[in-house]
Amino acid sequence: MVRKANLAFMKPLQPSDALAKIVGAKSLPRTQVVKKLWEYIKKHDLQDKKNRRNINADANLKPVFGGKGTVSMFEMTKLVSKHLS
Repeated sequence: MVRKANLAFMKPLQPSDALAKIVGAKSLPRTQVVKKLWEYIKKHDLQDKKNRRNINADANLKPVFGGKGTVSMFEMTKLVSKHLS
């Protein structure tokens, strides 16, 4: 049996202005948004040195993280969802 891809994950979503500064302004599936977010985090070395599960926000990420300076990976996914429509 062939497993069908979850279409909800593949549906292109429009990033908010704050999120667009990181992932670009065009509509993307949620999977691509998360992938681009991780590329940004790694490129700017924003993963916490002591606790790798935490992300330290820079000026671009802070508005996406609801003003928080540090969020966990799991919290990040929830916060990013609020910036997709």
